Amino acid sequence: MEQRVILLNGPSSSGKSTLAKALRELISGEGHEKYEVISIDDFMKVSPTEKIYEDDVFEISDDICKQASKLLDDGRGVIIDHVITSKRIFDQLNDNLASYPVFSVHVTCPLDILKSREIARGDRFIGSAEASAEYLFPKDGYDLVVDTGAKSPEENAMHIFNALQ
Repeated sequence: MEQRVILLNGPSSSGKSTLAKALRELISGEGHEKYEVISIDDFMKVSPTEKIYEDDVFEISDDICKQASKLLDDGRGVIIDHVITSKRIFDQLNDNLASYPVFSVHVTCPLDILKSREIARGDRFIGSAEASAEYLFPKDGYDLVVDTGAKSPEENAMHIFNALQ
């Protein structure tokens, strides 16, 4: 499998981080490739008392792209766990990573499950999951769609892995 960017885009609490880790392990074991996970959570200050706005995400998206480019230039693949909620964030990501192949995955989950996961986490502003689901961008046009409410992280990771082959 060639080194590339695997973009996991979905709402907060949709299971992207857990899926990213399962996918990295699968690619490492089955595909014998080195992939690193870059998560929006690594760059954002997340708090149950503060809302995150589109401007906040736009500010750190460039840093996500810079880290991804460095890893790709070093010969590693990258799994980006992101919540893209506007065209300008989407365009920023595409512009910065234009020289690399990007496989985009829409990570979906029923709203009731998103809400219950958000409450169980306790580390997000309540309502973030629903808002990010509403404003997620783009709505369609992904290489693949996975539903974390219907399948386990391992099943979804295998689905992505097989689609990449």
